[in-house]
Amino acid sequence: MDTLNAIITEAASELWGWPMILLLLGTHLYLTVRLRFPQRRILHAIRLSVTRDKDAEGDVSQFGALATSLAATIGTGNIVGVATAVAIGGPGAVLWCWLTGFLGIATKYSEGFLAVKYRVKTSDGSMLGGPMYALERGMGWKKMAIAFCIFTAVASFGIGNAVQSNAISLLCQQTYHIPEAWTGIVVAILAALVILFGVKGIARFCSMFVPLMALLYIVGCIYILFVNSAYLWDALCLICRSAFSPAAAGGGFAGTTIMMTARYGIARGLFSNESGMGSAPIVAAAARTKDPVRQALVTSTATFWDTVVICALTGLVLVSSILAYPDIDYTNGGTLTQMAFDKIPVVGAPLLTFGIVTFAFSTILGWSYYGERAVEYLSGKRFLTLYRVLFVCTIFFGAMAQLTFVWSLSDLLNGLMAVPNLISLLALSGVIVSETRASKDF
Repeated sequence: MDTLNAIITEAASELWGWPMILLLLGTHLYLTVRLRFPQRRILHAIRLSVTRDKDAEGDVSQFGALATSLAATIGTGNIVGVATAVAIGGPGAVLWCWLTGFLGIATKYSEGFLAVKYRVKTSDGSMLGGPMYALERGMGWKKMAIAFCIFTAVASFGIGNAVQSNAISLLCQQTYHIPEAWTGIVVAILAALVILFGVKGIARFCSMFVPLMALLYIVGCIYILFVNSAYLWDALCLICRSAFSPAAAGGGFAGTTIMMTARYGIARGLFSNESGMGSAPIVAAAARTKDPVRQALVTSTATFWDTVVICALTGLVLVSSILAYPDIDYTNGGTLTQMAFDKIPVVGAPLLTFGIVTFAFSTILGWSYYGERAVEYLSGKRFLTLYRVLFVCTIFFGAMAQLTFVWSLSDLLNGLMAVPNLISLLALSGVIVSETRASKDF
């Protein structure tokens, strides 16, 4: 396992070098400029997300598709992932994570557009779409579409499964001394009960559950920031300074470099909001809508809520806590979040437990759908039952896996998914821009 972990970590480091960072941020920036800053339409997009598109075809409502997308993206990346970025890359990683999210709104918009533009209707009336269909139908790149689906199917066992169950079991063991195996069994059973109902059941569950869990976590973070208010301005200044001069962070962060800070901030930003990865468009294609632009706007709000709001709040909580409580071991990403939240009386530990358990569980549900659609594209419905069985079993084994191995594998798979998706976004950007400018909804 140690040898495999070293190989995966090295591969992830190579993949997430300057070429990937430039490709990801370059795509975000390029689409932002070409689409004339779709970030300015975020309030309009939020209104559309709770408005029905009448007489439109699809499997779930636009809000249901958004909630499922948020369920998959609002996960441990928002909590443990941000802490890992801070521990390895320093406080400046928070700014890179936030910038990735802000600029990524344009990329998430473009992904949602292509998902509806190139989706297909199956014989049973359901809608299928995502980067694989954009690659095949929009560009004629069948082999690249197959590669994306392979990466997605495999990634669903990492970012959308083992990482999440691992975070839940680690927290339950450290906080309540519950054996990892017991936690794995319970989470696996609960996930299986929801997954059996398919996309409509998942969307229905997420539509009710996601807004509540996100709201409670946001309110809790605001309370913690109020408690740490004396250190809030210093935390903001430290985040901004150390993003471009890691030595400014001082202490245990003195050995970091700009490359490390940017790499971990951007990687965790992608892990959190998945803008550019190509996962969210898979469920966006199932939305009941007639207009690709309309659904694209709704899809883009996921990145806003996930990174611009939730990740930013988590980052501020962590950095302000590091300044407020010098005894915190801020070089250990696995326990940094727990130590920071434990310092807050009464609500700190319960808030962290609630956030990680609910965020991680909802992510498992959302990614089970992504993986199923990838498997269905590759082989039809023949292996869907087998996939579901393996997916549920992985939840159990992921609960007892090594955290470093799981995170390194997830970074690698995230990058492998992102490459073909980003290529399709750039190649089809002319279609996205022309139809966006002609739409009355934009």
